[in-house]
Amino acid sequence: MATRHNGAPDETATGGSPETDGGTAATTTADWPAIRRRTTVREDDAVLVIDKPADVSVVGDRHDTDLMQLAKDAGEWLMPAHRIDKVTSGVVLLARSLPVHADLARQFNRRSVGKAYLAVVRNDGLSGTGSALPDEGEVELPLSVGRKSRVRVAAPRESIRGGGGRWSVREEDVLPKVRTYPSRTLFATVWQDERHSVLVVRPVTGRRHQIRVHLAWIGHPIEGDPLFDRAAASSGARTCLHSWQLGYDEEWADGSRVTVSADPDEAFWAPVRDRIPGAPDELVERAGRLLGRLERQARTAR
Repeated sequence: MATRHNGAPDETATGGSPETDGGTAATTTADWPAIRRRTTVREDDAVLVIDKPADVSVVGDRHDTDLMQLAKDAGEWLMPAHRIDKVTSGVVLLARSLPVHADLARQFNRRSVGKAYLAVVRNDGLSGTGSALPDEGEVELPLSVGRKSRVRVAAPRESIRGGGGRWSVREEDVLPKVRTYPSRTLFATVWQDERHSVLVVRPVTGRRHQIRVHLAWIGHPIEGDPLFDRAAASSGARTCLHSWQLGYDEEWADGSRVTVSADPDEAFWAPVRDRIPGAPDELVERAGRLLGRLERQARTAR
């Protein structure tokens, strides 16, 4: 495992609209070599894996410089195999040739890539279900695209049924006459108190904004998420969602499984730092133990 410790359309980066999810403007200077040195997690002849800072777009930012444009301007040609939102930090996998990009895109499309995120969420809860999260949970809520291209659950909020660690809606409650995207997210609770929870999240499907929408609609929005917190958007608060681990197969070589990871920076832990027991590294270690069970569940669901 390569590890670095620092700070509704599908997620494959083969099209789609620019990342305009309400994050603050990028503050990273337009110096690709420096960014590369600071953020590289793994590099070989086929791929470059970076630990993307929060509030920097991977590609297609209409209002600021994105990482792929910086790389191109510096003479390096890279293709993202997937996307994470601008406000999300963490592991991003970049292909260095078209054949490798095609191999990775196929893996994402058939859901054989292992993906794990860490999130700090607020414990608001849904009416009638309480605010505490279970040890493990499954969110199976279809998504759709609503007004102003905002991703939402394709059902009325009041129709969401929660119990036994599972949130879903009945088929008859799904919105008619809109295109819907079946979506499934697994999570385990790493730590919680009355105000916040730290989760390790394993998305089974890979829809745009899936984790952010699923968690918000079950009453546990991600801390600092500008999609659901206007105050956070105006203040420039850190969105506490981090792409933590990614596992893929080197199909262009000997087929070996590679897992890369990057731990969150200090800013990620700010909302809970004064209340968690011990150091953040201890929570990351616990998340790793919980992830194994989620990964097995995700494999059986493919």
